[in-house]
Formats: sequence, C-alpha cells, structure tokens
Amino acid sequence: MSLPHRTGARAGRAPSLTGLADERASGALLCDAGTVYLRDGQVVHAESPVAPGIEVLLTTGGRLTADSWREAVGRTGRAGGVGRFLVDSGRLSGAELEICHLGALFDAAYFALGHGSGPRGFQGAAHWLGPVRPVGAVAVERETRRRGKLLAALWPYPQVDTEPVVLRRPDGRAPAVTPRQRAVLALADGVRTPARIAHELGRPAFHTLIDIRRLAAAGHVATPRSARPEHPGRHPGPPAGSAGSAPTAPDRGPGAVVFTDPDIDLLRRLRDALEATP
Repeated sequence: MSLPHRTGARAGRAPSLTGLADERASGALLCDAGTVYLRDGQVVHAESPVAPGIEVLLTTGGRLTADSWREAVGRTGRAGGVGRFLVDSGRLSGAELEICHLGALFDAAYFALGHGSGPRGFQGAAHWLGPVRPVGAVAVERETRRRGKLLAALWPYPQVDTEPVVLRRPDGRAPAVTPRQRAVLALADGVRTPARIAHELGRPAFHTLIDIRRLAAAGHVATPRSARPEHPGRHPGPPAGSAGSAPTAPDRGPGAVVFTDPDIDLLRRLRDALEATP
C-alpha cells in the first residue's frame, strides 16, 4: 500500500529515492536541480530546469507540432491524461511515447539526483503527463551513476557542462565533427550554455553534454582555464569545500578519439522491450 499524498514536505532529514521506494511512496521528491515523481515506490517521471521536458523533445524535435501539444494539454487540463490522449488520438504510438518518456525521465533524473544536486524534501504531487512506464528507483540511480562516470571518462572537466560554449580553432590532429556535433557548434556563440543549446535543438541535455565534452576533448570548444579535472570515479560537479590551486585545463584532450554514441544500445534495448510487450 502506498503512502498517502502529503500536502507539505516531510519533517526531519530529506528522504532518499531508494528509501521512498522501499516505502512504496507516491509523490514528488524535491531536489536542488529538479524533481523526481514516484507512484507506489517507482519512478514515473522526472523534471529539471537543465533538461528539456518531454514537450520540448516532442515538438522542437519534430515529432509533434506545437498545436498538437497544446490541444492535448487543453483537452486534458494537465490532469494526468496528456500522454494517454496523445496515444488515443493517434498522434503518437504507445511505443513512441514510452521511448520519449524514458529518455526524458533518465535525462532529468541525472541532473536532479546528481551533478551537485541533493534531495530537499518530499511532498504529495502527481505528474500531469499521467502513467506511461514506471522505472525502479535502483535502475534510475544506477543509470545516473553510469552517466556521471561516462562524462568523467570522456573529458574530466565538468565546468564545460555549465559554462557558455566557446569555439576554438583545433589543431590538425582533431577528428572531424559529426553532423550532431556540427549542430551544437552552430549554436556555440560564447553566450549559450549547454542547457540552452539542448533546449534550442530539442535534444536531451545529457546527450548534448556528451557532444560538448567530446568537442572539448578534441579541441573544437574551449575548456575554462580555471577548470579542475575530476576523478573518473567521482560524480560530476565541482567538489564542495575544495581548496588549493586548480591546475590549468589543457587546450585539448590527450587523444582525439572518436567515440561511439553511448546511448544507442540502451535505446535499442528499450525499443526491443517495448515492441515485445503485449
């Protein structure tokens, strides 16, 4: 039996995601950099101001028109039935909605649960999208850690994740950019941050960070000169209370390597699982 919805945050210390899962809680885990929604102890959605929402991924990404999205919200009044309306009206297939929903969930959860963020409280709330496909809390936390380690392995300077993206002229050893990376570079004007670039492209924020860290490692974008390298086993984000002089960030990575997209296999597994579901 799930805990009753609460109108205010819990008293005492902030709850953990896995603790709420063990209690089969329903509501919203409020974090410094986002919100994670649970129903009966499972994660049903996540949001972060850093990550584009599912509506941005669907409309800016070209799968839905803005008018179709507004109609879905207008018909359901954000009362937990937006996703169901999109499927029932034929605007999206069930598999399309689930894949996009899972992408948005894991993207926002990465920023809400890590990257220097922490839980602040828990309160009763249900997400307006409505039920799609819940995910276990352990799987969400495991994926959050995996993503942090992946970014650190690509280029261990987390400041590039939050600073405006500045172009630089790479040397002759730098690999050619991919079409995805070229779209990122087209918006790198020294003013836009990675989060803003992700919103304008209608792409998940984490995928944009992957592109930017690779571009920084290859020398196509600048790494802040005051950047402190992070240990590959440590979660991204500047260490709290750190002292001492930070080493100067190098101009480019040690080995200009072309990496394969780390999320393709995950998306394929999701697709296969969804297609196999009756």
